[in-house]
Amino acid sequence: MARARKRLAGAAGPDKKGPEGKRPKTKNPGAASAKVENSSLQETSASENCGKNLSGYWLMKSEPESRLEKGVDVKFSIEDLKAQPRQTTCWDGVRNYQARNFLRAMKLEEEAFFYHSNCREPGIAGLMKIVKEAYPDHTQFEKNSPHYDPSSKEDNPKWSMVDVQFVRMMKRFIPLAELKTHHQAHKATGGPLKNMALFTRQRLSVQPLTREEFDFILSLEEKEPS
Repeated sequence: MARARKRLAGAAGPDKKGPEGKRPKTKNPGAASAKVENSSLQETSASENCGKNLSGYWLMKSEPESRLEKGVDVKFSIEDLKAQPRQTTCWDGVRNYQARNFLRAMKLEEEAFFYHSNCREPGIAGLMKIVKEAYPDHTQFEKNSPHYDPSSKEDNPKWSMVDVQFVRMMKRFIPLAELKTHHQAHKATGGPLKNMALFTRQRLSVQPLTREEFDFILSLEEKEPS
């Protein structure tokens, strides 16, 4: 299937400029390449991070503005996803073990927020769903891809991806600044965003959400910006 490229989240803090990987146009021009988080190369055990205490809701980051990585533009916005055939693409390019393990934990029909990252106004732009569970990420074997990994072997691939499908735009864009305001307030009051991974594990381009976090963020659509 065709692919497009998605981007990663910033390095130093939420959405600061950093290793955010979007997808280049490789052989299959239509899938989205997720973030290329270059954390340590020490692999986190899948048994530790894959499938434990996960509620089936996700936040997945991609870069909506052009940025060249190894000569390839890794831009991939929610509008790009919407424009794909059947509004579906593969979420490739994840190069962080914990984020990869989260991809491997995803199940069909689970929902994810599409988060615009490493851009002028980061935040949640829309909703998508998982339409194909984890399988090997082809870009790890493509030498012209920014996400090529010469240490990965076809008989034992290191990296995985899922297929996602556009569901809808948010009724209004939910900016990072608004989420941060709620996160800080909820740390004091015990509200649903008190431990949100967007702020506690901000480098990860694929993050789990609790049902409470997911529902609270959806509820913000109906409210005036705080």
